[in-house]
Amino acid sequence: MPIIAVVGNKGGAGKTTLSINLASGMSRQGGIAVIDADPQGSSLHWRAVANHEDAFPVHSANGAMRDQARDLALHYQDVLIDCPPSVHAPQTIAALGFADVALIPVQPSPVDLWATVHIERAIAEAKAENPSLKALLVINQLESRTTLSGLVREVLDEIALPVAQVAIRRRAVYRNSALEGKSVFDVGSRGADAVEEINALIQELKTQ
Repeated sequence: MPIIAVVGNKGGAGKTTLSINLASGMSRQGGIAVIDADPQGSSLHWRAVANHEDAFPVHSANGAMRDQARDLALHYQDVLIDCPPSVHAPQTIAALGFADVALIPVQPSPVDLWATVHIERAIAEAKAENPSLKALLVINQLESRTTLSGLVREVLDEIALPVAQVAIRRRAVYRNSALEGKSVFDVGSRGADAVEEINALIQELKTQ
């Protein structure tokens, strides 16, 4: 599972927050490097404010991202690419052309679910160049008590892409730890539930 592209088709899906926490969890299981391919540079900003020296490295994407990712993969167990929030962005298209896995966070909202249709098409197009590409949808920022959250897995079953068994719940600790330059792994007992679900998602990714 050396190269993972975290992609989406709209802003606000929690893509960078998920990327940071996945990378933090993976860094505890082996070396990982992150490539920030999102022009907003949120992963780079997080790394700049991180106050601990052992935080995983975050690199700005360069013009030869395929070579950049493959070079990092020689030195790290995993490479994670934080892509822009659009499947039509050139950085996303490039990443899907060589990534091993595309991880797609989807919020349980009508707009996010509609946008997933575009992602399904983008994955199919990317497989023409990269036939070994695998994709995994992950329900992100789930609020279990809402009606839509209860229906979201049923709706996603209509998409021809697999859905992760674990769902990432909406928790304040994800936002608060990121603001502190930390991940949920760095905040002790208040991040315990979040750590459990991130680790479960990592285990699912390892089976892709």
